Amino acid sequence: MKRIDKNVVMLGWVSFFTDMASAMVNPILPIFVVTILHEGMDKLGIIVAVATFVSYALRLLSGYISDRYGIVKPLVVGGYALSAVSKPLIGWTHSYKGVAALKAFERLGKGLRSAPKDLMIAHYSKKVGSGRTFGFHKTLDIGGELSGTLILLALLYLLGESGQTIRTIFFITLLPGLAGLFIVAFYVKDIPKRAERAPKRFRLTFRDRAALRSLLFYFLFLLFIFNEAFFTMQAKGVGIATVVIPLLFVVSTGVQTLTSYLFGVWIDRIGPGRILAFAYLFGAIAQGLLYLRSELYTWLAYAFLGLFTVASLNANRALIARRADNRGSVYGIFYAAVALFGAAGAYLSGMIWEHFGIDSALLYGLAGTTLMALLYTLFGGYKDGW
Repeated sequence: MKRIDKNVVMLGWVSFFTDMASAMVNPILPIFVVTILHEGMDKLGIIVAVATFVSYALRLLSGYISDRYGIVKPLVVGGYALSAVSKPLIGWTHSYKGVAALKAFERLGKGLRSAPKDLMIAHYSKKVGSGRTFGFHKTLDIGGELSGTLILLALLYLLGESGQTIRTIFFITLLPGLAGLFIVAFYVKDIPKRAERAPKRFRLTFRDRAALRSLLFYFLFLLFIFNEAFFTMQAKGVGIATVVIPLLFVVSTGVQTLTSYLFGVWIDRIGPGRILAFAYLFGAIAQGLLYLRSELYTWLAYAFLGLFTVASLNANRALIARRADNRGSVYGIFYAAVALFGAAGAYLSGMIWEHFGIDSALLYGLAGTTLMALLYTLFGGYKDGW
């Protein structure tokens, strides 16, 4: 492994602790909403949709501010601060509206920091290669998820599965959240401001727009692939116990941890476009395994979800680093579109599930992801290597 800049390493540890906190929340949040708060699957879909959509404007705005005014680290620090305080507050909620509001607050933090953080990583990539650097960062990111999931598993095993236990776990997430905030505030160096930007009118270049067009298939794919909340409720539906569900997330995050840097190396060698072809295939397989409605296939589905997640995210982030001129703005647009299409997909899946049943929702996901994977293979233009 070539030497990774120490700022990228520190950002990796920030993501490690922040994602540790998230992993202590995400596997049990759908169960909390549906079984503890007694809300329907449509309400769960609304929570997921609101949480992803609400960050739309900030993702665009933070990327634009980073490029236009050279403000980067303050946005990253502010974003991590919002996320650190929002997760514990879920422990005091008693309705889906409260959960939706706090998840939206947490997503605001993610929206504020995502594009500037990727801009910092791209800046500090230097000669290592963007694929390897993003792969390394994602490895620590996913390592935090894995650690948080194992902590969650231990807490559920030792304390039980009661509503009060789940609320206590939400409160505990304050500790890793503050650890990540401390590191980014005091151990990550801001990137230098770009000169000469001032009175010129800002606009996306031809290369920026071309990079965004290359991401269209990914955005459309998000309309169909299940959010992890729906993966959780499918697991409950096939009889997997609540205390075991964190192990499913261990499978997903473990696969990502083991393959993230390797995918980064392959991205640098054969291009992000070809890696995306594999990612879409993995996503379609994950949906197909869910559709089979068996415990064994659900475990395998989580593994393929991990492959889809890590391969697609690393490839898209590296693609932007390679092709875009105003990378902060393009990262902002990318994450905004992910939020928009992810929210729409979660809303549609939740409504189909609630009003037409789980079989219809699973069929929707399988048909859509299979179609998009096939279209990308035929028309995605990935053979040029990007």
